[in-house]
Amino acid sequence: MASRPVHPTSAASHSPIRTIGKDDLRASLHDGWEDFMSKRGDIIFAGLLYPLIGLIAATLFMGGPMLHLFFPVAAGVGLLGPVVAIGFYELARRREAGLESDWSHFLDVRKRPSAEGIGIVAALLVTIFLVWIATAAVLYTSLWGVEAPASLGAFLTRLFTTPEGWALIVLGNLAGLAFSVLVLAVSVVSLPMLVDRDIDAGRAVATSVAAFRQNKGVMLRWGAIVGVMLVLGSIPFFIGLAVVLPWLGYATWHLYTRLVDRSAA
Repeated sequence: MASRPVHPTSAASHSPIRTIGKDDLRASLHDGWEDFMSKRGDIIFAGLLYPLIGLIAATLFMGGPMLHLFFPVAAGVGLLGPVVAIGFYELARRREAGLESDWSHFLDVRKRPSAEGIGIVAALLVTIFLVWIATAAVLYTSLWGVEAPASLGAFLTRLFTTPEGWALIVLGNLAGLAFSVLVLAVSVVSLPMLVDRDIDAGRAVATSVAAFRQNKGVMLRWGAIVGVMLVLGSIPFFIGLAVVLPWLGYATWHLYTRLVDRSAA
């Protein structure tokens, strides 16, 4: 990989970061795929977890009084992706260090020195997810009222054939985009960095936000790639995420190694 400019800060509020380009995104995806193909047993975790989430969500929301929240919950699963991917960061770290890195080490992240910081950032992402669901509920109530849809068919008909339906689509997607960018900025570096280094959550998040700001265009491109892959992997019932999530988890680790000057960190 070619040398990239490193930009330390005078206040040392975050670790030195590099400026990257779109070639680094392709290389990170390539390296992540290689990691996934070498450890396909990891599919067990995501393969069991996400179809289960899909079935539970469908049971709770489809046809029930919370039907209108099914789509925000389904879309919001991506906001929790970095939390589930923590185990893949650990496997990638172990593989890079030449350590044994089979699926039995998936939960070893809890033994890392920064385990408390990992928990703090994970809790922050869960909070963002809950705020997103609350925002979606407020949007629905503001535009459609408090009455729940009578059925899935009635909900979809009103959604796509009425002005208030299109308003909900537009405003909901704009709000979802804002939450997605927030999660990307907060987590793209912080969680893999906490797995990799003995640092506090504040410094990890500050480094993540700084890396996002310094590479805004490239990071937004990365966010778009992640979003498309998560949508494709979620059809049907999240089954495809059994492949997409480990791949993105490994790829995010390699993106972190390109964004942060680890020798200085």
